[in-house]
Amino acid sequence: MAPKVSFDQVTVGDEIPVHTKVVKRQDVKAYADASGDQNPLHQDDAFAQSVGFPGIIAHGMFTMAHLTSGLTAWLGDPSALKDLKVQFRAVVFMDETIEAGGRVAGLDPGSKRATLEVWVKVDRAGVSEYPIKNSQAIVQLA
Repeated sequence: MAPKVSFDQVTVGDEIPVHTKVVKRQDVKAYADASGDQNPLHQDDAFAQSVGFPGIIAHGMFTMAHLTSGLTAWLGDPSALKDLKVQFRAVVFMDETIEAGGRVAGLDPGSKRATLEVWVKVDRAGVSEYPIKNSQAIVQLA
């Protein structure tokens, strides 16, 4: 499967499509089961409340998986995602809408690779928080 995004179609500064998801308890539970991360912070409201949260929070890697899903949907080929470096900066609560996005930060004509600035954002009472920010992806374009 070849990437669907052509090197000639993008320029520095272009935004990639925003990938949106409402975080649901059953999705976080499914992620816990698939990953083996059964930390009660992600499954037990009473435990999460005992450490200062209003309820369970999504795994950081769940949030990163959403970012990865958005990137690979845009690229059209999962193998076109060559590198991903992220900083986890905020938690994600249940029933919040997370938005994964990015912009083209650099292009290498020789390799037809693009460097993307990427993030995951959530709006809380009109304020944007970034569970993932200061992050970068390297992608192979067609």
